[in-house]
Amino acid sequence: MDICGIDPGLNVTGYAVLQAGRGGIRVVDAGVCRTSSQQALECRLASIEADFSGLLEQHTPAVVAVEKLYAHYRHPRTAVIMGHVRGVILAVAARHGIEVRGYSATRIKRYLTGNGQAGKRQVQKAVMRELKLQTMPEPNDVADALAVALCCAGDMSEKVNRVGLS
Repeated sequence: MDICGIDPGLNVTGYAVLQAGRGGIRVVDAGVCRTSSQQALECRLASIEADFSGLLEQHTPAVVAVEKLYAHYRHPRTAVIMGHVRGVILAVAARHGIEVRGYSATRIKRYLTGNGQAGKRQVQKAVMRELKLQTMPEPNDVADALAVALCCAGDMSEKVNRVGLS
């Protein structure tokens, strides 16, 4: 089963497509979609929509895993902008008939490191270990997308094991 992990961002949206099966998990594709800060918000969102739609058409994952919004009271504008980007991701996935699962940053960190307050470097190292990567995933947006996809793969595996389907 293919899982697409997304780290939504207006400037840079990270993505990762993992294939999970009996032989383990492997990276199929990973990268970023970038927009220009010189463009209007609606043009940037349209660019993200086109890039993400193309990604889903190319890989046809069974599920899209996306990080949930965390709205820090000191940066409400950032939370609103992130909501726009996340909304585009959710709409594109729905249009393609793909299930979406959301995970909080704390849950993702806890799944990968055992610590919901783990730092970026700790998460990156855990991603490297889990996927047997030789180098650190760069930029951070790719590592975050890989982490979201890994968390989803683990979550789905746990549910299958509980039901007794494995």
